[in-house]
Amino acid sequence: MNDYLAGLTTEAINPDTLSIDECTTEQMVQLMNQQDALVPAAVAQEIPQIAKAVDILHQRLSHGGKMFYIGAGTSGRLGVLDASECPPTFGTDPSLVQGYIAGGDTALRNAVEGCEDNLEEGMLLIDSIGVTNKDVVIGISASGSARFVIGALTRAKELGVTTIAVCNNKGSKIEPIADVAITPVVGPEVISGSTRLKAGTAQKLVLNMLTTCTMVKLGKTYNNLMVDLKASNLKLVDRSVRIIMRATGVDAATASAALEKASMNCKLAIMMVKTGLEASEAEQALTQHNGRLKHAIHAQMSS
Repeated sequence: MNDYLAGLTTEAINPDTLSIDECTTEQMVQLMNQQDALVPAAVAQEIPQIAKAVDILHQRLSHGGKMFYIGAGTSGRLGVLDASECPPTFGTDPSLVQGYIAGGDTALRNAVEGCEDNLEEGMLLIDSIGVTNKDVVIGISASGSARFVIGALTRAKELGVTTIAVCNNKGSKIEPIADVAITPVVGPEVISGSTRLKAGTAQKLVLNMLTTCTMVKLGKTYNNLMVDLKASNLKLVDRSVRIIMRATGVDAATASAALEKASMNCKLAIMMVKTGLEASEAEQALTQHNGRLKHAIHAQMSS
């Protein structure tokens, strides 16, 4: 028996759910809901570390760096999910935020559990995807012991890369090789060891914060509006029109016309409506302010 694994919170038996197999359906669902309600408080305990990680990400991404999620199993899938949502939400290049899972893309749909034990594959991944010391590597592991993730972070450290760990146990093996360790401890799972449950939920909340707060700091929003979204389908075109209306106060027809003039660029359309600039001038003003819409508008209005 592995004494390290046996001592992990994520492997412990949950006394509150011992008789879950004797519950009615409603009791079972209620038990899970009660356990899930513990997760936000555990994440709240890690806010100082999450904020530190966001500031690092903002600094690195502002200077040409990228962020890489590395995980195995559920942790890997959550990293890939969060990375894949950044381009449509924030208009980022797909290379800016990348997610990788032990076992490769096959493991997104099929469990390839043995891959998480391969330290060397984790190290090789870092070299193969071109990580440099301008980047940030975020290792995600509920137990903090996935050798694939440890290998990736170890190799990243050797290259002088800043490393962040997202884990659900204190004092895990992953912590010593992380510059920042985010460790929301959610307690034993409803089904013992099933870290796709509370641990996975906590990880999802943390990753949401890392990318969302970093993108806000990078100027990817105007107030709380996703002005850099890619209007790639009918729903997102409609959302773009509503965002322009909300940001500028114009009616739907005016917003739609502005979006067309801006080549379906929501942020550019808002800049044009708010300042009266033509597309080329508005685009130049945004470029001068690194795409920060609010800064560009204020500068134009005060000039």
